[in-house]
Amino acid sequence: MNPTIITALDLPFPSPGGSVELFLDLYTGSDPLLPARAFMLAPEGRGPRPTAPVGLGLVEAPGKCLTGYAFRRYVATLQRTLVRAVDPADVGILHLQHLAFGATPALVRAFPKHPRIALVHGTDLIFAEAHRKQLQVLRATARAADAIVVPTNAMADHLLKLAPETDRRKITRIPWGIPDHLLTQPPAQPVRTTRGHFRLLYAGRLTAEKGVEALIRSVATLQGVELSIAAPSSQFRALAPQLQQAGVRARYLGWLRRPQLWRTFGEHDLLVMPSTTLEAMGLVALEAQACGLPVLYQPVPGLSEALGGSGMTADFTRPSVLSRDLDRFRIERGLLAALRQAGYANAARYPLSKTARELASLGRQLT
Repeated sequence: MNPTIITALDLPFPSPGGSVELFLDLYTGSDPLLPARAFMLAPEGRGPRPTAPVGLGLVEAPGKCLTGYAFRRYVATLQRTLVRAVDPADVGILHLQHLAFGATPALVRAFPKHPRIALVHGTDLIFAEAHRKQLQVLRATARAADAIVVPTNAMADHLLKLAPETDRRKITRIPWGIPDHLLTQPPAQPVRTTRGHFRLLYAGRLTAEKGVEALIRSVATLQGVELSIAAPSSQFRALAPQLQQAGVRARYLGWLRRPQLWRTFGEHDLLVMPSTTLEAMGLVALEAQACGLPVLYQPVPGLSEALGGSGMTADFTRPSVLSRDLDRFRIERGLLAALRQAGYANAARYPLSKTARELASLGRQLT
């Protein structure tokens, strides 16, 4: 028997990001891979309440923040809300999503007697590096967890850099995965031949560590390149002045639902990932590969480990180098096809069902 999982993301539903998609893929739906009581924050404001997927509870805990007394008050509010929502007798094991944010200490304090698996996603490490309170929470979580799951060895290295006293024996590498049906039945993709303009696609959040500013500066100097952006609307609006200043006319696609995004992959030549620091794994890159779209990426920790030679590395900070890399696709006629085949093979290594099985097995060992 698998222990009953209690887990939470203290992000309002719906929120963009790979960690949110992974969370929903694993724990929600009519037949979840990991049966759980899963929670996210109810959105604040008076607008219409979004319809949550089956198995996801939305909790009221206003005041989300990062530091100071307000952070302690927010964690206490979330703790009380979770205690009211879940009978401790129904709890088997805690899955702590993000080591550095409010849901983790709230769950630990709400259910102090239950085993804990902490899952490292990437943004927690980035915020812990930049914010003192998040670093304290991350270190406390690493001490309190019975097991710590990282998707790549690079994430383990970064965690140990931030929390060097962490017991290394707690750390287990379990790669994240993408939906199995995307591997077995990807959407039909049109046959693409690259003539003239290269169609580049950026898909994801537009936060600083994603490297979009460098991408814009490079694309502005290139000839024969078209850039499409699929991102949250508020973030794209904030980016618009930089696009205008650089003279880049990017095609905005909106924040696409994943089936829409998967179909959109077929309308482009390359997915570009110009991240500047690290990626937990880069799930959007694996989804693109499963759909036959080659990936051009900045070789940062995590992403290099997940993609390796199945994608093509680039330096998005140097326009002349990026131009040379794109020219290779025009000169070497078989390069796109070779990357497409390598991408299919690489994505097949990461079925989400395997992630779920390994997490379930780890949970049974702790209970």
